[in-house]
Amino acid sequence: MPEPLRVLQVGAGGMGRAWLRTIAESPDATLVGLVDLDTGLARSAADEHGYGDVPVAASIDELASLADAVVDVTVPAAHPVVSATALRHGLPVLSEKPLAATVREGLQMVAAAEVSAKLLMVSQSRRYFRTGNAFARQIAQLGVVGSLSCEFFKAPRFGGFREQMAEPLLVDMAIHQFDLARKLIGSAPVSVYCDSYNPEWSWFEGNAAANAVFTFANGTRFVFNGSWCAPGLETSWNGGWRASAAQGTAYWDGDNAPTGELADGTALVAELTEEPEQIAGSLAEFVAAVRQGTTPQSEVHSNVVSVAMVEAAVQSAATGAPVRIADVLTAAHEEAIATASDSAVRACLESWPDVLKTLEV
Repeated sequence: MPEPLRVLQVGAGGMGRAWLRTIAESPDATLVGLVDLDTGLARSAADEHGYGDVPVAASIDELASLADAVVDVTVPAAHPVVSATALRHGLPVLSEKPLAATVREGLQMVAAAEVSAKLLMVSQSRRYFRTGNAFARQIAQLGVVGSLSCEFFKAPRFGGFREQMAEPLLVDMAIHQFDLARKLIGSAPVSVYCDSYNPEWSWFEGNAAANAVFTFANGTRFVFNGSWCAPGLETSWNGGWRASAAQGTAYWDGDNAPTGELADGTALVAELTEEPEQIAGSLAEFVAAVRQGTTPQSEVHSNVVSVAMVEAAVQSAATGAPVRIADVLTAAHEEAIATASDSAVRACLESWPDVLKTLEV
């Protein structure tokens, strides 16, 4: 049994505490330091989770020498700076989603990872549900999917910044479903048409509901129909999913074991396996990738495409026209070069002959 990976966690807020619990329960990782701008908060969070002897600090620089890797659980706006700092110290990074607020920043983070030659992975926790993975295995038995749909209806009252966002559902939530659609379909997204709106009873200032139709390179259509102001008969936080193919159909309610039926009426068996779920699944795959030098499913080159899906949907909702994912990535690449403050990152971005080939879109 190899020694646990020595992890430095950055961020001690609400999600930070969830990660502290996950690291404590993991046989593969051990916490060696906790970083937060509020060191008092970091100290109390560490103490509450049994890490009384673990040092805390206000910056990565102070504790980087203790660690093998960094888990970034800061607010989304801080992800680019925190990840870049860790990578400069030669530390691989597991970052909470989203990778970045914009595709431009995401591409700069791709370049920072290339410059450092270290792993940067994003924790897309919806990829790590046992029942969801069983659904993926059912889909694989059906051949090429013609249509994949997700219905997402919740009525959360968060208060705070989400209720003031212009596109709260698309920007803060939908990346989970968009990213999972990429995994389930196994092809690259090509374009999207999106209509976002705000029902008259909504308690959000911005658009809390949206319909989006994505076209994928293999011809599959993915339809997302969602709302954050839909009280009554709410769906799972994962949404309810249906995949239709020539050989049959599979359905997953987002929580329980999926069901399926082949074209001849034969039931499609759901095969569930024992595996870490949600952020514990992210951590397990990250540790394995660091140790074995493998590429995890949400490595930065891949994950930035999910960020581009969100940005494209927001653009489509604003313009009322379909938007190509390639156009979003190409424009963001030019902006990333123009705004990169690190010369090595800029040179790396400029070295890409084609951003789409670099990301294998």
